[in-house]
Amino acid sequence: MPADLVTRFLAAPVMPAPDPWRPSQRPMISTGGLLGVGFAPHPETGRDLLLVASHNGLGLIDPVTGDRLARDDDGMAGWPDRSDLSCPGIGPITGTRVRMAGLLGGGLNRTARSGWTVRVVSPAWPAERVLLTADDNPWTGDAWWHIFHADVTELRAAGFSPSGSTLIVATTSDVTLWTRPD
Repeated sequence: MPADLVTRFLAAPVMPAPDPWRPSQRPMISTGGLLGVGFAPHPETGRDLLLVASHNGLGLIDPVTGDRLARDDDGMAGWPDRSDLSCPGIGPITGTRVRMAGLLGGGLNRTARSGWTVRVVSPAWPAERVLLTADDNPWTGDAWWHIFHADVTELRAAGFSPSGSTLIVATTSDVTLWTRPD
């Protein structure tokens, strides 16, 4: 990474995500021992649902409200399926396999409709910074926002839901949520 970019990234303060992004009604969910996260659509409404896998089991979260919709303390028996890093769904997504991103690999969508992109940079490794960009190019433009700084816990995943309506950053200890209107 060129020295001028390192300097820019180190100097950038953490700031709120720009419009149309807004924090979830419960913007941070504590999840000790987080292993991975994945998205599935609600079978009736199509809204994003977030499946969180931790050492303590599985939780299903509504990203807009931050409410826990289902919990399975024994759900880790089926995760991960190493052939595709998927996990069994719980609650309203029971019977669905959910692709996961986290400790064992995988990844969330790094781009969303309307040109939004998430970038993870490490100008002072091991601390990682999550940048939200409007033009997919934080290297030359000014259309990027430093929205998260992982300097205490390890970053597990950062990205968008397949619908592009939810943005999350997951660390070993919590999940931070942003949403935008459809």
